[in-house]
Amino acid sequence: MEKGIDAYIREQFDIGEVDIRTYSPLTFAYIGDGIYDLVIRSIVVGRGNTRVNELHKRTSYIVKAHTQALMVEKLMPNLTEKEQDIYRRGRNAKSFTMAKNATVADYRKATGFEAMIGYLYLTDDFKRIVELVKLGLISLDIQI
Repeated sequence: MEKGIDAYIREQFDIGEVDIRTYSPLTFAYIGDGIYDLVIRSIVVGRGNTRVNELHKRTSYIVKAHTQALMVEKLMPNLTEKEQDIYRRGRNAKSFTMAKNATVADYRKATGFEAMIGYLYLTDDFKRIVELVKLGLISLDIQI
């Protein structure tokens, strides 16, 4: 079986195994934010070469907290119990930062969504991340 991205990075940089059960939901959200952004950027760039400003505009709408909050609401019935648990832990985590141009409710839901994405990434389930992102984009009728 092929190694996941995280496992490959750990191997190449000689980073030992870590029990991810010790990670906080905000740590999951931290890595999940970057992974979700990477998936969306990959889709946007894959749709065709265009001006960077246009790429940024397309990406920004999809990765902003409000859109993530809407997406996770639509995805909720499709999440496993574990994914819902990680989402709730992320949503309820006490963060000392706040996204600009986002309501507190949207920011918390987005943090929960990112925590779930981060958890899936750290458990080498990139296929599930892509499946959920695709389902979320379809459910919100977002054309990239």
